[in-house]
Amino acid sequence: MAGTDRQRELITGGPAIILMEPQLGENIGMVARAMANFGLSNLRIVNPRDGWPNEKAISAASRADHVIESAKVFETLEAATADLNFVFATTARPRDGHKPVRGPVEAGTVLRTRENAGEKTGILFGRERIGLRNWEVGLADEIVTFPVNPAYASLNIAQAVLLISYEWLKSGLADPHETAFSAPEVEPAPKTDLHGLFGQIEEGLDARGYFRSDDKRMKAIDNLRAVLTRPGFSTDEINVLRGVFASFDRFDRSGNRRPKAGRGADATDAVSGDEA
Repeated sequence: MAGTDRQRELITGGPAIILMEPQLGENIGMVARAMANFGLSNLRIVNPRDGWPNEKAISAASRADHVIESAKVFETLEAATADLNFVFATTARPRDGHKPVRGPVEAGTVLRTRENAGEKTGILFGRERIGLRNWEVGLADEIVTFPVNPAYASLNIAQAVLLISYEWLKSGLADPHETAFSAPEVEPAPKTDLHGLFGQIEEGLDARGYFRSDDKRMKAIDNLRAVLTRPGFSTDEINVLRGVFASFDRFDRSGNRRPKAGRGADATDAVSGDEA
Protein backbone atom coordinates (compact mmCIF):
# COMPACT_ATOMS: atom_id res chain seq x y z
CA MET A 1 0.00 0.00 0.00
CA ALA A 2 2.87 2.39 -0.75
CA GLY A 3 1.72 5.96 -1.18
CA THR A 4 -1.44 5.49 0.89
CA ASP A 5 -2.00 7.89 3.79
CA ARG A 6 -4.72 6.55 6.09
CA GLN A 7 -4.72 9.83 8.02
CA ARG A 8 -6.08 11.78 5.03
CA GLU A 9 -9.80 12.22 4.46
CA LEU A 10 -11.16 9.67 1.98
CA ILE A 11 -12.64 11.12 -1.21
CA THR A 12 -15.92 9.37 -2.10
CA GLY A 13 -19.06 9.88 -4.17
CA GLY A 14 -19.09 10.78 -7.85
CA PRO A 15 -20.71 8.97 -10.77
CA ALA A 16 -21.86 5.37 -10.40
CA ILE A 17 -19.65 2.76 -12.05
CA ILE A 18 -21.97 0.13 -13.53
CA LEU A 19 -20.56 -3.26 -14.54
CA MET A 20 -22.75 -5.28 -16.90
CA GLU A 21 -22.59 -9.01 -16.11
CA PRO A 22 -18.90 -9.16 -15.08
CA GLN A 23 -17.45 -12.66 -15.10
CA LEU A 24 -14.37 -12.62 -12.86
CA GLY A 25 -14.31 -11.54 -9.25
CA GLU A 26 -10.71 -10.39 -9.73
CA ASN A 27 -11.85 -7.87 -12.33
CA ILE A 28 -14.51 -6.48 -10.00
CA GLY A 29 -11.91 -6.11 -7.27
CA MET A 30 -9.49 -4.29 -9.55
CA VAL A 31 -12.32 -2.00 -10.65
CA ALA A 32 -12.99 -1.18 -6.98
CA ARG A 33 -9.30 -0.40 -6.47
CA ALA A 34 -9.22 1.90 -9.51
CA MET A 35 -12.34 3.68 -8.27
CA ALA A 36 -10.81 4.22 -4.82
CA ASN A 37 -7.62 5.59 -6.39
CA PHE A 38 -9.58 8.42 -8.01
CA GLY A 39 -12.29 9.18 -5.47
CA LEU A 40 -15.24 7.13 -6.75
CA SER A 41 -17.21 4.86 -4.44
CA ASN A 42 -20.58 4.03 -6.04
CA LEU A 43 -20.17 0.56 -7.60
CA ARG A 44 -23.18 -1.14 -9.18
CA ILE A 45 -22.98 -4.69 -10.51
CA VAL A 46 -25.57 -6.18 -12.85
CA ASN A 47 -25.99 -9.96 -12.59
CA PRO A 48 -22.38 -10.99 -11.76
CA ARG A 49 -21.64 -14.48 -13.06
CA ASP A 50 -20.12 -15.81 -9.83
CA GLY A 51 -22.52 -14.14 -7.43
CA TRP A 52 -21.94 -11.61 -4.69
CA PRO A 53 -20.16 -11.13 -2.31
CA ASN A 54 -17.07 -12.59 -3.96
CA GLU A 55 -13.87 -13.43 -2.06
CA LYS A 56 -11.68 -12.99 -5.13
CA ALA A 57 -13.08 -9.51 -5.62
CA ILE A 58 -12.36 -8.61 -2.01
CA SER A 59 -8.77 -9.85 -2.33
CA ALA A 60 -8.10 -8.04 -5.63
CA ALA A 61 -9.53 -4.77 -4.28
CA SER A 62 -6.39 -4.26 -2.15
CA ARG A 63 -8.29 -2.82 0.80
CA ALA A 64 -10.65 -0.61 -1.19
CA ASP A 65 -13.10 -1.86 1.42
CA HIS A 66 -15.46 1.11 1.30
CA VAL A 67 -16.14 0.46 -2.40
CA ILE A 68 -16.60 -3.30 -2.05
CA GLU A 69 -18.77 -3.11 1.05
CA SER A 70 -21.14 -0.53 -0.42
CA ALA A 71 -21.42 -2.20 -3.85
CA LYS A 72 -24.99 -2.89 -4.95
CA VAL A 73 -26.11 -5.81 -7.11
CA PHE A 74 -29.01 -5.60 -9.57
CA GLU A 75 -30.76 -8.17 -11.72
CA THR A 76 -31.27 -5.84 -14.68
CA LEU A 77 -29.62 -2.83 -16.27
CA GLU A 78 -32.90 -0.93 -16.05
CA ALA A 79 -32.93 -1.37 -12.27
CA ALA A 80 -29.27 -0.37 -11.96
CA THR A 81 -29.86 2.93 -13.78
CA ALA A 82 -33.40 3.70 -12.59
CA ASP A 83 -32.47 6.62 -10.31
CA LEU A 84 -29.83 8.15 -12.60
CA ASN A 85 -30.38 11.27 -14.72
CA PHE A 86 -27.52 10.77 -17.17
CA VAL A 87 -25.51 7.71 -18.26
CA PHE A 88 -22.44 7.24 -20.45
CA ALA A 89 -21.89 3.89 -22.20
CA THR A 90 -18.29 2.89 -22.86
CA THR A 91 -17.60 1.17 -26.15
CA ALA A 92 -14.81 0.87 -28.70
CA ARG A 93 -17.03 -0.36 -31.53
CA PRO A 94 -18.66 2.00 -34.06
CA ARG A 95 -22.39 2.43 -33.47
CA ASP A 96 -25.31 3.77 -35.48
CA GLY A 97 -24.62 7.46 -34.92
CA HIS A 98 -27.75 8.30 -32.92
CA LYS A 99 -25.75 9.27 -29.83
CA PRO A 100 -23.01 11.85 -29.24
CA VAL A 101 -19.55 10.32 -28.81
CA ARG A 102 -17.04 11.92 -26.45
CA GLY A 103 -13.48 11.23 -25.44
CA PRO A 104 -12.55 10.61 -21.80
CA VAL A 105 -11.36 14.18 -21.10
CA GLU A 106 -14.61 15.70 -22.33
CA ALA A 107 -16.63 12.97 -20.62
CA GLY A 108 -14.97 13.79 -17.30
CA THR A 109 -15.98 17.44 -17.69
CA VAL A 110 -19.55 16.52 -18.63
CA LEU A 111 -19.89 14.26 -15.59
CA ARG A 112 -18.39 16.84 -13.24
CA THR A 113 -20.68 19.61 -14.51
CA ARG A 114 -23.80 17.47 -14.26
CA GLU A 115 -22.89 16.21 -10.77
CA ASN A 116 -22.23 19.77 -9.61
CA ALA A 117 -25.68 20.69 -10.91
CA GLY A 118 -27.24 18.03 -8.66
CA GLU A 119 -27.78 15.29 -11.25
CA LYS A 120 -27.05 11.62 -10.56
CA THR A 121 -24.79 10.18 -13.23
CA GLY A 122 -23.30 6.82 -14.20
CA ILE A 123 -20.82 5.15 -16.53
CA LEU A 124 -21.72 1.77 -18.00
CA PHE A 125 -19.05 -0.83 -18.76
CA GLY A 126 -19.60 -4.05 -20.72
CA ARG A 127 -18.65 -7.67 -20.27
CA GLU A 128 -15.04 -8.80 -20.42
CA ARG A 129 -15.52 -10.80 -23.63
CA ILE A 130 -18.22 -9.10 -25.69
CA GLY A 131 -18.69 -5.65 -24.15
CA LEU A 132 -22.13 -4.06 -24.34
CA ARG A 133 -25.00 -5.14 -26.59
CA ASN A 134 -26.68 -2.57 -28.81
CA TRP A 135 -29.84 -2.39 -26.71
CA GLU A 136 -27.75 -1.74 -23.61
CA VAL A 137 -25.95 1.13 -25.30
CA GLY A 138 -29.39 2.32 -26.35
CA LEU A 139 -30.36 2.90 -22.71
CA ALA A 140 -27.48 5.35 -22.21
CA ASP A 141 -27.50 9.04 -23.14
CA GLU A 142 -24.06 9.32 -24.75
CA ILE A 143 -21.02 7.21 -25.61
CA VAL A 144 -17.49 7.59 -24.30
CA THR A 145 -14.65 5.92 -26.16
CA PHE A 146 -10.91 5.85 -25.54
CA PRO A 147 -8.14 6.71 -28.03
CA VAL A 148 -6.32 3.39 -28.27
CA ASN A 149 -4.26 1.50 -30.80
CA PRO A 150 -6.82 0.46 -33.46
CA ALA A 151 -4.91 -2.76 -34.05
CA TYR A 152 -5.21 -3.64 -30.35
CA ALA A 153 -8.21 -1.77 -29.00
CA SER A 154 -9.37 -4.17 -26.29
CA LEU A 155 -9.16 -2.82 -22.74
CA ASN A 156 -9.51 -4.74 -19.51
CA ILE A 157 -12.54 -3.51 -17.53
CA ALA A 158 -10.34 -2.23 -14.71
CA GLN A 159 -8.15 -0.34 -17.18
CA ALA A 160 -11.18 1.33 -18.74
CA VAL A 161 -12.58 2.25 -15.33
CA LEU A 162 -9.20 3.64 -14.28
CA LEU A 163 -8.99 5.87 -17.36
CA ILE A 164 -12.41 7.46 -16.90
CA SER A 165 -11.97 7.67 -13.12
CA TYR A 166 -8.72 9.60 -13.63
CA GLU A 167 -10.47 12.07 -15.92
CA TRP A 168 -13.27 12.44 -13.36
CA LEU A 169 -10.85 13.37 -10.58
CA LYS A 170 -8.80 15.62 -12.85
CA SER A 171 -11.92 17.51 -13.92
CA GLY A 172 -12.40 18.58 -10.31
CA LEU A 173 -8.96 20.20 -10.26
CA ALA A 174 -9.67 22.48 -13.24
CA ASP A 175 -10.92 26.04 -13.04
CA PRO A 176 -14.74 25.69 -12.95
CA HIS A 177 -15.04 28.81 -15.12
CA GLU A 178 -13.06 27.20 -17.94
CA THR A 179 -15.44 24.33 -18.58
CA ALA A 180 -16.68 24.01 -22.17
CA PHE A 181 -19.87 22.22 -21.10
CA SER A 182 -22.97 23.74 -19.49
CA ALA A 183 -25.46 21.69 -17.53
CA PRO A 184 -29.01 21.67 -18.95
CA GLU A 185 -31.37 24.27 -17.46
CA VAL A 186 -33.92 21.57 -16.59
CA GLU A 187 -32.76 18.43 -14.79
CA PRO A 188 -33.20 15.32 -16.94
CA ALA A 189 -35.70 12.78 -15.65
CA PRO A 190 -34.46 9.71 -13.80
CA LYS A 191 -34.14 6.69 -16.07
CA THR A 192 -37.09 4.93 -14.47
CA ASP A 193 -39.37 7.59 -16.04
CA LEU A 194 -37.77 7.09 -19.43
CA HIS A 195 -38.08 3.31 -19.15
CA GLY A 196 -41.80 3.77 -18.48
CA LEU A 197 -42.10 5.79 -21.68
CA PHE A 198 -40.25 3.07 -23.61
CA GLY A 199 -42.61 0.44 -22.28
CA GLN A 200 -45.73 2.41 -23.15
CA ILE A 201 -44.64 3.17 -26.72
CA GLU A 202 -43.39 -0.36 -27.40
CA GLU A 203 -46.58 -1.89 -26.00
CA GLY A 204 -48.68 0.36 -28.23
CA LEU A 205 -46.62 -0.48 -31.30
CA ASP A 206 -46.88 -4.20 -30.52
CA ALA A 207 -50.66 -3.93 -30.26
CA ARG A 208 -50.83 -2.24 -33.65
CA GLY A 209 -48.64 -4.80 -35.42
CA TYR A 210 -45.86 -2.33 -36.08
CA PHE A 211 -43.08 -4.89 -35.62
CA ARG A 212 -43.13 -7.33 -38.54
CA SER A 213 -40.62 -9.83 -37.14
CA ASP A 214 -38.53 -10.42 -34.03
CA ASP A 215 -35.36 -9.32 -35.81
CA LYS A 216 -36.93 -6.10 -37.06
CA ARG A 217 -38.51 -5.55 -33.65
CA MET A 218 -35.14 -5.56 -31.87
CA LYS A 219 -33.55 -3.20 -34.40
CA ALA A 220 -36.54 -0.84 -34.33
CA ILE A 221 -36.55 -0.76 -30.53
CA ASP A 222 -32.79 -0.08 -30.44
CA ASN A 223 -33.26 2.87 -32.81
CA LEU A 224 -36.32 4.15 -30.97
CA ARG A 225 -34.59 4.11 -27.60
CA ALA A 226 -31.48 5.75 -29.03
CA VAL A 227 -33.59 8.61 -30.39
CA LEU A 228 -35.60 9.04 -27.19
CA THR A 229 -32.54 9.11 -24.92
CA ARG A 230 -30.82 11.81 -26.94
CA PRO A 231 -32.95 14.85 -25.92
CA GLY A 232 -32.52 14.42 -22.14
CA PHE A 233 -36.24 14.82 -21.38
CA SER A 234 -37.32 16.19 -18.00
CA THR A 235 -39.94 14.36 -15.94
CA ASP A 236 -42.57 16.93 -16.96
CA GLU A 237 -41.72 16.46 -20.65
CA ILE A 238 -42.00 12.69 -20.34
CA ASN A 239 -45.39 13.08 -18.63
CA VAL A 240 -46.57 15.23 -21.54
CA LEU A 241 -45.47 12.58 -24.05
CA ARG A 242 -47.10 9.79 -22.07
CA GLY A 243 -50.34 11.73 -21.92
CA VAL A 244 -50.25 12.23 -25.69
CA PHE A 245 -49.60 8.55 -26.37
CA ALA A 246 -52.32 7.58 -23.89
CA SER A 247 -54.83 9.53 -25.97
CA PHE A 248 -54.05 7.26 -28.92
CA ASP A 249 -55.29 4.34 -26.83
CA ARG A 250 -58.44 6.17 -25.69
CA PHE A 251 -59.66 7.50 -29.04
CA ASP A 252 -59.66 6.27 -32.61
CA ARG A 253 -59.01 8.53 -35.64
CA SER A 254 -62.68 9.50 -35.81
CA GLY A 255 -62.59 10.78 -32.26
CA ASN A 256 -64.65 7.91 -30.84
CA ARG A 257 -63.59 6.66 -27.42
CA ARG A 258 -62.04 3.20 -27.34
CA PRO A 259 -62.76 0.80 -24.47
CA LYS A 260 -59.87 0.78 -22.00
CA ALA A 261 -57.63 -2.27 -22.29
CA GLY A 262 -54.12 -3.21 -21.20
CA ARG A 263 -51.53 -1.64 -18.96
CA GLY A 264 -50.63 1.27 -21.23
CA ALA A 265 -53.86 3.25 -20.91
CA ASP A 266 -54.32 2.63 -17.18
CA ALA A 267 -50.72 3.43 -16.30
CA THR A 268 -50.60 6.66 -18.28
CA ASP A 269 -53.94 7.87 -16.94
CA ALA A 270 -52.23 8.06 -13.55
CA VAL A 271 -49.19 9.76 -15.03
CA SER A 272 -50.90 12.37 -17.16
CA GLY A 273 -53.51 13.27 -14.55
CA ASP A 274 -56.26 14.23 -17.01
CA GLU A 275 -57.74 13.52 -20.41
CA ALA A 276 -55.49 14.35 -23.36
